[in-house]
Amino acid sequence: MTFPTWFSFFIACWLISLSPGAGAIASMSSGLAHGFRRGYWNAIGLQLALILQVGIVAAGIGAVLAASELAFSLIKWFGVAYLLYLGWKQWSAPVAAPLLAAESGSTSARKLLLRGFVVNASNPKAIVFILAVLPQFIAPAQPLLPQYVLMTATMVLVDLVVMAAYTGLAARVLRLLRSPRQQRLLNRTFGSLFAAAAALLATVRHAGH
Repeated sequence: MTFPTWFSFFIACWLISLSPGAGAIASMSSGLAHGFRRGYWNAIGLQLALILQVGIVAAGIGAVLAASELAFSLIKWFGVAYLLYLGWKQWSAPVAAPLLAAESGSTSARKLLLRGFVVNASNPKAIVFILAVLPQFIAPAQPLLPQYVLMTATMVLVDLVVMAAYTGLAARVLRLLRSPRQQRLLNRTFGSLFAAAAALLATVRHAGH
């Protein structure tokens, strides 16, 4: 892969990561509820799912999943249900305790990592998108594995930076909130955003339609 090709891919990664989506909403929600240090485990979970998705595409399984309407629908509707569940949890989150105490809450790093993983892994559009975008930057005459490793590392590093910004922004907002009314408003705002992300995912159609 030449440097101009990699740099074009690098710019594309920034544009993709900065676009608001379920991952960004999950990152901000985690930063709001748990602070930056604990909430950032959600972003790491997002990246583990991204690595898995690239691996699926690189192995050729992505083409099979993209061609299967049943597999596409099963993953999609699981993702919709999970986003709605996260929305309900956020909407009904308790606000009685001071919000600053949330950082020492019971939600473990493992649970946040798993949540981020499921949010990204349950989006079939991501596999289809990777399947459509990555080959455009691949040089078929060169060894494929180093190119996939380089592109995966680029995507992950860029997304980690962007999700750190989303998580950190929400964590800073967290420290400005004191009243239960403000906490409830933010919880319901993020709950609504999760529901909106679920509604958008529900509108995604298989390429065969």
